[in-house]
Parts: sequence; structure tokens; C-alpha cells
Amino acid sequence: MSQPSVAVIGASQDRAKFGNKCVRAFLHQGYQVYPINPHANEIEGLPVLPALESLPVKPDRISIYLPPFRTRGLLAELALYPEAEVWFNPGSANAVILEAARAAGIDVRDGCSIVDIGLSPSQFP
Repeated sequence: MSQPSVAVIGASQDRAKFGNKCVRAFLHQGYQVYPINPHANEIEGLPVLPALESLPVKPDRISIYLPPFRTRGLLAELALYPEAEVWFNPGSANAVILEAARAAGIDVRDGCSIVDIGLSPSQFP
């Protein structure tokens, strides 16, 4: 069985932000993590990709940590990954965005991706 993978859109170098806690949580659970942030080169020792289109693999999951106005602009690109669970973490989307994502064929997961893998963000101070 291959190692599961996750792309973290909005990954952060700031360890206090959820975009960083997510990177650490998925690493802790054995995932191959692909941080995505056009303004960073390295996060938690991992090379950072500038955009979703830069991914070297089709990820099993995509976890989003962006404000809704930025998330809305990604829907067409996210629809190119129909096999991936796309996690719209709290604060990244609203009902209109989630409805548009479902209509675009995206496998919408509305909730905290860290909790879904059996961990709590509080475990990653």
C-alpha cells in the first residue's frame, strides 16, 4: 500500500496557524505532505509548491486554509482532482462556495481535516 498524500493549500510557516498545524498533523500520521503557498520556499522542512498545478502526484486529499474569497477562485482547479477528498476547513468557505464545489464535482468535506485523521489541532502548539 502506498503512502497517502495530502496537499495543504494555504500552508504556513507560522507554527501558530492552522495551515502549519495541518502540515505537522499529517506528517505525524504518515502522510506525504505537499505544502502549497506561493510566498514560501520551505515549511517544516518540506519544499513548498507555488500552486496546486505544481503537484507531482494526484493527492488523496486536499486541505484548504484560505479565506473564502480566495477559495472561490480555486474551484475550477480543484475540480481537476475528482478522486481527492477536498477538505474545506473552518473559515475557508461558506454555503455558496460549498454548493458550487459540489456542483463542480468536487468531493466536498466540510470540517477540520486534522480532526478527521484522529488528531486535535491543540496537539500541535
